[in-house]
Amino acid sequence: MARKEVITIENILDTAFAMTRTEGVSNVTARRVAAKAGCSTQPIFRVYRSMEELWTAVYLKAVDFFQDYYSLYPRTGKTPFSNLGMAYIAFAREEKHLFELLFVTGVEQKKSMYELLNGEKGNVVYEVNRAAAMGCPAPGDLFMKMWIFIHGAACMTLTGDYDLSDVETLELLERSYEAFAGEKRSEE
Repeated sequence: MARKEVITIENILDTAFAMTRTEGVSNVTARRVAAKAGCSTQPIFRVYRSMEELWTAVYLKAVDFFQDYYSLYPRTGKTPFSNLGMAYIAFAREEKHLFELLFVTGVEQKKSMYELLNGEKGNVVYEVNRAAAMGCPAPGDLFMKMWIFIHGAACMTLTGDYDLSDVETLELLERSYEAFAGEKRSEE
């Protein structure tokens, strides 16, 4: 008799994560994961008490994926927040479903948007400190203005309404930084 293939928690999570990347988390059901993993639903519910538990595991894997993506993204911008913006907008363009899961959908999120951006390495704190070192009197306020701009651009990629090249995007981010930073200085 042929030996049965053992389906591991890694197989199930990898399958659910791959489905989330290509189809979105709303299409990750026990039956569909089982079919793609080549098993029944029984192994899924042996390792996960519910689909919510599996979705949480997918979410946490997406968080790690974003952190890796951000850390490996090339740093070409000279102004604070431009590299953060470039990576975030590119992530939205290249990983639409993961971006939606982490930054857009109303699913019960385990981490705030700030926690996701800042990560364990303090990505946002680093950029705020860079802005302060460059003479910005209110770098936290500047970050908020830049962030509204960056998030809006990233969300526009989801609808196909953002068609600027990377060169144009970087130039726009750097000009926005200068405009927002100059706006604060002129208020003083």
